[in-house]
Amino acid sequence: MLGKLEEISLIARCVAADDRHAFGRLVEEYQDALRRFIYNLCGGDAAMTDDIAQETFLKAYTSIRSFKGISRFKTWLYTIAYREFIDWRRSKGGYSDDLELAANISDNTPNPEHSTEAAHDISVALSALNETEKSLVLLFYMEDLPIKKISDITGIPQGTVKVYLARSRTKMAKILETDESNR
Repeated sequence: MLGKLEEISLIARCVAADDRHAFGRLVEEYQDALRRFIYNLCGGDAAMTDDIAQETFLKAYTSIRSFKGISRFKTWLYTIAYREFIDWRRSKGGYSDDLELAANISDNTPNPEHSTEAAHDISVALSALNETEKSLVLLFYMEDLPIKKISDITGIPQGTVKVYLARSRTKMAKILETDESNR
């Protein structure tokens, strides 16, 4: 794990000397978490994850001089990835597989039968959310990001993020309760 000073040093080397090795070190540090985030945003579409991750790192490399250091580099990368995902959504539309996404969310369930059932339930609940709500739920619950970072990544004010999350929880709870009572 990179310390803040090492991260700053690597970024400075990228900016000052166009040091590809330094950027490669940044990619190594953040690619797993970033790919997991993108994978979940894409609903488990591995090919789309690869495309968006590649575009994200390419944009980060070509735009690194615009990184001001106000936020952490990871937050800046997530912002680029989120915008790439939104651009992809605009051009293609639709999540490819909410069931796959739900399975990732319910991975901590001990019983495999219960896990499949829980994944289906979460999939149904997630499908009731709009794109913004779904993205915020993923950032908050899957990526464990604080409200401030989610606000930085999405450009949505912190108070609005909280409102969206509360509404999303309420929507999902109602759907899960309805689904449970129908069994």
